[in-house]
Amino acid sequence: MFHDITLEELLKKQHSENHTIIDVRSPKEFNETTIPGSINIPVFTDKERAEVGTLYKQVGKEAAKERGLKIMSTKMPEFIAKFQQIDTPKTVFCWRGGMRSKTAATLIDLMGIDVNRLQGGVRAYRQWVVSELEKADFPPDIVVLNGNTGTGKTKLLHQLANKGYPVLDLEGMAGHRGSIFGHIGAEPNIQKEFESQLVQVMHKFREAPFVLMEGESKRIGKVTIPEFLFDKKEQSTQLFIDLPMEQRVRNILDDYEPWNQPEKFIEAFNRIKKRIHTPIAKQIDEDLRKENYHQAIRLLLEYYYDPRYEHMAEKYPENKTKAMEATGMEDAISQIENELFKMNPQKTKSVSCMN
Repeated sequence: MFHDITLEELLKKQHSENHTIIDVRSPKEFNETTIPGSINIPVFTDKERAEVGTLYKQVGKEAAKERGLKIMSTKMPEFIAKFQQIDTPKTVFCWRGGMRSKTAATLIDLMGIDVNRLQGGVRAYRQWVVSELEKADFPPDIVVLNGNTGTGKTKLLHQLANKGYPVLDLEGMAGHRGSIFGHIGAEPNIQKEFESQLVQVMHKFREAPFVLMEGESKRIGKVTIPEFLFDKKEQSTQLFIDLPMEQRVRNILDDYEPWNQPEKFIEAFNRIKKRIHTPIAKQIDEDLRKENYHQAIRLLLEYYYDPRYEHMAEKYPENKTKAMEATGMEDAISQIENELFKMNPQKTKSVSCMN
């Protein structure tokens, strides 16, 4: 018989062992929000779920169960085969720990495969996320990376994370790069999914002496940073990184690759066109249409983005800011690490010992 486990037990398993969490809801439900780190092996497709749901509402529970079992019986071998390919301990879940996860767990158990089922499903996980955010409690100090557009702050954060530093990648969780072009080539997340990922990472780094994050506005794409975290970020140490213009243009071209989706860049530019001096806006528009992206990006930085960031450092107290003039990305990483060590040698050493 499969085992029912609580969310608390599942979170412990996630942190202590190589554990696979399987969302058996439909692909649409999974894509909207799930438990971070889970994979999707659906009991029903989106169309099948809609059909069973309609039967439940219009005819009744038994008719819906009969149709559900009939659908499942036709694809049982393929469904079980997917579980057989997973060689780690497994936990399945659905919306609230109901029929779909029970059906999946029963079938897998009958095939002699050990499996757990999450009590309360993703709804229990969502309730935990909300309660964690309501506590408004995140003990580590925060170190914020700031800089003009194109400084490569996200790339710097990823490199620091690879070195073992604790990082909150808010743009990654939001599925948006934070600029007017930030949605291009990305899959923006809804608020629930953003909060799920955020709470998981906060939970992971709760005992860390400090975490690094990017200087973001309160809203990133479709999502909003929780008030308590945004306020703490604003009151924290701010590192302002300055890179040469040429490096910034290269960073943006590498990140966005505008030649892959030229029409989307023109469409996004049209939304800010009126805020730029007319002759410059006309030149940028012309450069984008001719795919002269290097020039277009440079003009956007000079005449749109840079003026918006000009006075940003002035809103923070002097004792909370540090300016860093770097020659390139490697130099920026080196300076950030040196600054982290100077700020608190013991804390920086303890971070390296965590990895």
